[in-house]
Amino acid sequence: MKKLFAGLVGVLMVSGIAVSAAGAPEREAAAQDAAKIAAGEKVYAAQKCSMCHAIAGKGMKAYPLDGVGTKLSAADIKAWILTPDVMVAKQTTKAKMKMKAYKLEGADLDNLVAYLESLKK
Repeated sequence: MKKLFAGLVGVLMVSGIAVSAAGAPEREAAAQDAAKIAAGEKVYAAQKCSMCHAIAGKGMKAYPLDGVGTKLSAADIKAWILTPDVMVAKQTTKAKMKMKAYKLEGADLDNLVAYLESLKK
């Protein structure tokens, strides 16, 4: 009986270690995502996006971005940043203000998209 109990405890411990190790990449990915989102928030501020858009009531209230991550895919968010004229042409209602195209690339663009994609209601 003692051997059976010891064996069962050993199996549980090994499986617990395996589960713990499996969670490590997920935690690492979450930390990387959080870093990209934080960097994207800095890009948002540096590009002065709040001059035309608002997030959580801060900025130009006419064009809020709250919930944009729920409404648009990452590809659509990227298209709005790089080619807003193309995206406006797809809309049934036209905005009063014209968004300029931004020449962001690389990490700045990816981080800004990650930040905007994180804005979910």
